[in-house]
Amino acid sequence: MVEQSSVQKSALKIRPAVQEDAGAIAELFLISSDGMASYIWSAMAQPGQALEEVGRARYARSGVPFSYENCLIAKRGEEILGMLHAFEMTPREPGEVEEDPVLHPYSELEDPGSLYVSGLAIYEPYRSQGVGAALMDAAEDSETARRLGRMSLICFDGNERAMTFYRRRNYRELDRRPIVPHPSLHYSEGNAVLLGRSLS
Repeated sequence: MVEQSSVQKSALKIRPAVQEDAGAIAELFLISSDGMASYIWSAMAQPGQALEEVGRARYARSGVPFSYENCLIAKRGEEILGMLHAFEMTPREPGEVEEDPVLHPYSELEDPGSLYVSGLAIYEPYRSQGVGAALMDAAEDSETARRLGRMSLICFDGNERAMTFYRRRNYRELDRRPIVPHPSLHYSEGNAVLLGRSLS
């Protein structure tokens, strides 16, 4: 039975992900993306293939932004509690345009040169216990974040809990774009908001 008390800090460990974590990363990314991963992975799936399988294969890769190599895992003992995925946001190629109308707004909400947090998710029994904060602390203190000097992420303004969490961590709005509705997305109206924070 899962205890609802706060995860003891002494028991909580943050470590770099390994390839064997790809399945859990996929599950958690589906949670963190508010339906965006479902939208993207559905287009990649073979007939009858589960979205979790698509995500597992995606994150089992190496040498690409969407890889286990860019993830942190929160654990207590052998139990995975959550994950954070972040990578260096690079500039788009000249003339490169996102043609997908659902994804296009997000292509305009990029901060090249920042460490971009594309996913932060905690399994439900462990939320509001400091796990997300510990993962963000580790990402903000990482060698890549210190080198780049700033962090960025995108959050739906309808996700008030997440927006409050990031604002308390001194993330400020940099830009926003209206959501293009799709049945896969958890929010059918409102805005996608680019948030950023300087680490200097």
